[in-house]
Amino acid sequence: MVFCGLFPVDAADFADLRAAMGRLRLNDASFSYEMESSAALGFGFPLWLLGLLHLEIIQERLEREFNLDSHRDGAFGRLPNRAAGWPNARTPQSSRSPDPTKIEAIEEPWIRATILTPDDYLGAVLKLCQERRGVQADLNYVGKRAMVAYDCRSMKSCSISTTA
Repeated sequence: MVFCGLFPVDAADFADLRAAMGRLRLNDASFSYEMESSAALGFGFPLWLLGLLHLEIIQERLEREFNLDSHRDGAFGRLPNRAAGWPNARTPQSSRSPDPTKIEAIEEPWIRATILTPDDYLGAVLKLCQERRGVQADLNYVGKRAMVAYDCRSMKSCSISTTA
């Protein structure tokens, strides 16, 4: 999940942006938003989206369908936390965050990566996953190939590049 703040370029367009966000939400239930105020940017909306591509699609639809120019602050993934008295503490604004002494836990996104590899490369794959802070969950053989499952902290920390 990605968090991003979306603000109108012209403050006079805020009412139109609010109406457009409501209409987009009717067609796309996979994002959520709230109204916020920033001292530097004025009124806008924090958005929770599926990813960066989803953010670009929303911004493009606002431009094409509603003729609205908007700018965004930095998009980043969120780390939800559980805090006493805060049932849903997912807004990463420091001004709206719970008291740090009341935070019980901060949750980090995890994935389970299942890798099917020839037996000759198994040692290198295991080493790479361990270097990426992965925790081995399973190892089986499917014919002449090894199938290894690793639990990794977020996709970015477990990304593997290959060359042909």
